[in-house]
Order: sequence, then C-alpha cells, then structure tokens
Amino acid sequence: MSPEEIDSGTPHSARIYDYIIGGEDHFPADREAGDAMVREWPALPVHMRANRDFMHRAVGHLAREAGIRQFLDIGSGIPTSPNLHEIVQAEAPDARVVYVDHDPLVLTLSRDLLGGSDEGRTVYVEADLRDPAGILASPAFRGTLDLGRPVALTVIAIVHFLLDEDDAVGIVRRLLDPLPPGSYLAMSVGTADFAPDEVGRVAREYAARGMPMRLRTRAEAAAFFTGLDLVDPGIVQVHRWRPDGSGTEVLRDEDIAMYGAVARKP
Repeated sequence: MSPEEIDSGTPHSARIYDYIIGGEDHFPADREAGDAMVREWPALPVHMRANRDFMHRAVGHLAREAGIRQFLDIGSGIPTSPNLHEIVQAEAPDARVVYVDHDPLVLTLSRDLLGGSDEGRTVYVEADLRDPAGILASPAFRGTLDLGRPVALTVIAIVHFLLDEDDAVGIVRRLLDPLPPGSYLAMSVGTADFAPDEVGRVAREYAARGMPMRLRTRAEAAAFFTGLDLVDPGIVQVHRWRPDGSGTEVLRDEDIAMYGAVARKP
C-alpha cells in the first residue's frame, strides 16, 4: 500500500484515536475530528488512555498468569508503543501475535514499525472484522497460530463501530468458535451508561463523519461472554479491571465509557 492510496482527507477511527492519545500518525481531517470530539467531552483522552491501559493489563495477565502464548488482536490500530506484542513478549519471548486491521495506514506503519522477539513471531493481516472467515483463512493467521493450543482473542475498543445489523456478538463468536478450550476472550465495549449526554455527543460527531456507533449497556456487553468463564472481577469499567496503581491520572467513573472483561473458553 503506497502513501498515495491512503485517503488522508477522510477521518478514520484508528487515526483519531492515535491523535487523541498523543500519537503522531494522523492527518488534518483526523485532528479536526478529534478536536471536535474533545470539545464535546473533555474527558475523552482520559477515557481512551484508560482503555489502552486496560489492554496492557489484560494481555499481561494472559501471558503471565494464564500462560497464553498466542494472541489474535482484532482492530489493532496504529502501532503505539508499548504494543500488544511488546507487552506479551516481555512476559513470554516465544509468544506469537497476529494483528488484524483494515486501515491502509495501519498496514503501512505495521510493516515499518512492528518487530518482535527472536523467539516469537508477530504478523499483520489486512482484513475487516466483519469477515471472520477471511481472517481465519488468511495464510498469516494459519501460518502463525496453532489451533491445537489456546489462543487469546483480543477485541479492544472496536465493537462500538458494529451496528445491530452487523451482528457484533455473532462476529465475535465466529472468531472464538474455532479456538480450542482454554482460549480466552479479552474485550472492551463502548457504553453510554456513565456519561450519556457527553458520550452521546461524541457519538454524533463520529456519525457525522461517516462512523456511526452502537453503544451498549452492561447487559448488552455481557452477551459477548455468554458461555465463557469470566475472570475476576468480571465485567467492569476498564479502569476497574485489576488496576495496578501504575497510572498517574485520577479516574472517575463518569470519565470512562468502556466496559472491559476477560473470560476463558471452557
């Protein structure tokens, strides 16, 4: 994918996220969109950083305590260190990671920036999460992960871009079904439960730029984990999932619009 093929004039969710959390890989359209959203909800950067911190804690737990050595990360986004593979390979150098995203800029940057340990492996699949069969059939997936061993499926801050007609729960289930018993699902799910007015205004800004959102209640978030064994503390706001005291920000419930959970496939 050449730079000329990247649509820099249309904002993209991955690049908006990168801009708001302080990254460097975005365009003026993404910055305009991000600024408009932060004006509507000044806590948005705090919320996004808390979500990323949840991802770090969740995959660290899976590599360290659960012994998982294979990870399938859906909607990986623009590489921002520490990336998922850096977290898990610091715990287990032989860990293997398959990243999946469909933004051409993510593909370009992933090829340039994503490394891995000598013992493990890190690959990238250009695919849409709406096509689970395509992801699972891709040569990079099949050549990297062994479905005879547990896999951690991570779906972080992405399903709020799946509408009811997309069948988000079904998509996640189709990704999880082929994974063997002992695999895990780690997810964060966007919600308006704690700041409905502010988060609703942010959602309208996304929708105005061609990115409609479907925010979910706790009960709707729980549907993704039906039949799985939730890891303590269950489904909670992301900043309340096993906080480790490493953050420097004071986090209030009303500033966090994401549920997070980790669950084991029996």
